[in-house]
Amino acid sequence: MIRGGCLGRLLPFRKAGAVENMAVDEAVFRVSIRNKTLPTLRFYGWKTPALSIGYFQDFAKEVDSAACRRLRIDTIRRPTGGKAVLHEQELTYAVIAGADSPLFPPDILKTFRVISGCIAKGLMEVGITAEIKGGGRAAPEEPLRSSCFSTSSRYELLAGGRKICGAAQMRSHGFFLQHGALLMEFDPVRTCAVVLPHRDREEQVRRLRDAVTSVGEQAGRPVDEETLCRALRKGFEQVLGIRFEEGKLTPEEEELKRELMTKKYGRENWTKEGEKAWIFGL
Repeated sequence: MIRGGCLGRLLPFRKAGAVENMAVDEAVFRVSIRNKTLPTLRFYGWKTPALSIGYFQDFAKEVDSAACRRLRIDTIRRPTGGKAVLHEQELTYAVIAGADSPLFPPDILKTFRVISGCIAKGLMEVGITAEIKGGGRAAPEEPLRSSCFSTSSRYELLAGGRKICGAAQMRSHGFFLQHGALLMEFDPVRTCAVVLPHRDREEQVRRLRDAVTSVGEQAGRPVDEETLCRALRKGFEQVLGIRFEEGKLTPEEEELKRELMTKKYGRENWTKEGEKAWIFGL
């Protein structure tokens, strides 16, 4: 049921490069903090393949940069935590909202659960049954510890017992940004090629294939981005009781996005060194 007068903004699906994608997410997050804006739901894709790493990851120890260059895969450091994700055949979502919003609980893990419930509801629209994982974080298997999809955390989504969506979150000044990758198709060989450490490659691929699934595999057919975006929007609206109206970035968000692209995400030292190389003030 839609709550009367309860609105949010939808930024419709658009493909962009890794630098722009991360800059948009952070720009919306920062401007939301400044202006106390309504919740934003964003769907996006990646113009070229990219490996994103979590805010706290050690680039040198967990990314095979030579393999990324050889395979023409961009690298980028996210503003959120978590492990490495190869963005290629996927739909990425972002949710930006106040941590004290009545739509979401103040607890981080419970927020994960609510958003996973929205996604699960949307996946039902394309014939996929997904369940929210209970319990604690599974201990990552050593050969795969750098990859987000090697293990499932509490309240992430499983389909057929395998992970279908990974997510990460950051919080500051009473707002949160959660973004996540919903796999349309999955290639474990490509993922294992760019994530360190390399040990028994065949075993790494086998374990990752056993741990991960995709929308296409679970639906039994290809599902295009437009169809999946409609389904997910419906899931968010039904679970949250909110109506999302299509919008675009504000001039303030556009300006901050360009600044972040130039001064932060477009710089190699940010990707390789993180906050040691660059600190952005609110």
